[in-house]
Amino acid sequence: MGAFLISFLESAYALEVQGHRGARWMRPENTLPAFEYALQVGVDTLELDTLITKDDQVVVHHDPALNPNICLDPRGKKLTAQILIRSLTLKELKGYDCGSLVNPSFPQQIAQPKTPIPTLDEVFEMVEKSKLHTAKKVHFNIEIKSEETHPEYSPSPDKFVKLVLAVVKKHNLMNRVILQSFDLRTLKIARQLEPKLPLSILIEDRPAEAGALVKLMKAYQAQILSPNYEWLTAQDVAEIHEMEARVIPWTPNTKEDWQSIIKKGVDGIITDNPKKLLDFLKR
Repeated sequence: MGAFLISFLESAYALEVQGHRGARWMRPENTLPAFEYALQVGVDTLELDTLITKDDQVVVHHDPALNPNICLDPRGKKLTAQILIRSLTLKELKGYDCGSLVNPSFPQQIAQPKTPIPTLDEVFEMVEKSKLHTAKKVHFNIEIKSEETHPEYSPSPDKFVKLVLAVVKKHNLMNRVILQSFDLRTLKIARQLEPKLPLSILIEDRPAEAGALVKLMKAYQAQILSPNYEWLTAQDVAEIHEMEARVIPWTPNTKEDWQSIIKKGVDGIITDNPKKLLDFLKR
């Protein structure tokens, strides 16, 4: 077992709190203000998504195409056409404003006007420069946003993983990073490139086959299972724990869901509302 995993298992009574896309309950998702807010409230881990620009820069954004609900064009106008991140250079992408609009799914969000999509470099730099105590120890759960059925969204899995790892290594943060993905091809490559890197399998739907979750974890040598919280059972958690791995579901956002999922024995929670979760845990 790697030192990263052991350090968490030793804290048997500490539930890891991950800020989903920073903290999109309160700030525009995957922006520097969202990550700064998450640091301020005291998260253990910043959860974020990565995509690759036309000129192969690693940027932090969830959707392969700019989302018209949360981004404006360089003139401050609503987006009317699909614009893939992969089709824009970093300079072009930086012209878009992804902070002025409040996400309609999170009406309590506080807008951050004129906020561009950050690079992974910029996220790391912000954390490194922060004077907050949390910043000195916070971990990063980095999702590789790759889809086998849509090769136009991203470079090859091999290139994608190498680009992300290059930025992580540049900042000497390998010991504070988890790599996660729904695209298992990327996890296989990451394991080959970095045998000690903690990997997390993202999964949306429950597999039909009994024991499939454990088989999946073993097949990809993953340390964390990160499932949709809605179908996760206490038995699922127990089976993953038997193989000395962890379970960190996404994205319960209410006290009732937190209480239910904690009773099942999970090791952490990825939530859009980390402050409320931390308050709930009285940390």
